[in-house]
Amino acid sequence: MIVPLSYSFRNLLTRRLTTFLTATGMALVVFVFASILMLSAGLEKTLVETGSDDNVIVTRKAANSEVQSGVDRSQAAIVESLPDIATGSDGSLLAAKELVVLISLSKRGSDKPANVVIRGIDPASLKLRPQVRLVEGRMPRPGSAEIMAGGSIAQRFKGGGIGESLRFAMRDWTVVGIFDAGATGFNSEIWGDAIQLMQAFRRPVYSSVTFRLRDSGDFPAVKAKLDADPRLTLDVRRETRYYRDQSEAMAKFLRILGMSLTVIFSLGAIIGAMITMYAAVANRVGEIGTLRALGFQRSSIMLAFLTESLLLGLIGGAAGLFMASFMQLVTISTMNWQTFSELAFSFTLTSEIMYQSLSFSLFMGFVGGVIPAVRASRLNIVDALRES
Repeated sequence: MIVPLSYSFRNLLTRRLTTFLTATGMALVVFVFASILMLSAGLEKTLVETGSDDNVIVTRKAANSEVQSGVDRSQAAIVESLPDIATGSDGSLLAAKELVVLISLSKRGSDKPANVVIRGIDPASLKLRPQVRLVEGRMPRPGSAEIMAGGSIAQRFKGGGIGESLRFAMRDWTVVGIFDAGATGFNSEIWGDAIQLMQAFRRPVYSSVTFRLRDSGDFPAVKAKLDADPRLTLDVRRETRYYRDQSEAMAKFLRILGMSLTVIFSLGAIIGAMITMYAAVANRVGEIGTLRALGFQRSSIMLAFLTESLLLGLIGGAAGLFMASFMQLVTISTMNWQTFSELAFSFTLTSEIMYQSLSFSLFMGFVGGVIPAVRASRLNIVDALRES
């Protein structure tokens, strides 16, 4: 015979205080576990969604980021001459030669400096990034010392608001527009005219060339063609692959840190669950003896106590996941280790993280309850009834 599931539920409700304390401990562990995974997922999502699978980005070979890259004008012209590049509705090539440099700006409220990406763009840049839209002001005029800032920059950095000015590269630059790039890395950048920025920073070369393919499936052939050209020393990647590489180091660090903290905290939660279940066995020795006398097998007794421990883990896991879901309302900023620039992103909860968190909570419940459950199943019927 199998002990009814309601038996385990009633026992948890009877011991409300110990159930609450043990479930709370598990909930906190799951909260930390899920939050770290959400942090890593949010970082990856922000950077990966920055790129488009139809776009190809060309940088100097062995350069880890656009900041470290340099593509001279002759090489950029060769790339632009590819017949595989798509054209816009006006017949112009969907290819942008861009400059990326870093400057230091002070944050609002704290005066703490942080690196910010300055991107020099040309007319095709916005056509390649449909997720970027102007929400306030206007576009910078070509040939002028005008710039536009991403929403995150305007909100968090001094001089980033519309009508304000920033001084860098020995010039004053006026912010004439604010753009929204959604949950992408572009939202943490400042854009201006590429030619003007190259002159101001005395940079004779571009940082990258980005273009859209006529047919996304032509990427292998285009890459092979550019790799085989002896005039070029360039690295050719899909834009999504490029930004995924950007997130790899930081995401890996967050996962390792999160797993280390989770393992340490989970040991305490497992011990707490084990103590709770041992106490449950000790307080219900007579009850266990009665169940055995009624004909319930040892395996049924063990399964009942193990189910109780798993329910405890599930309650804690669900509570921790519920608390972690509110972290999606939080936006944080950190340094992108590839570009050494400030990057703002949000926690992201996915179905995979929910599954992993609940599985982890059930694992804690199982480990914490399996030994007490075995002990309960091995109690002698006569001894158990005598103790009652």
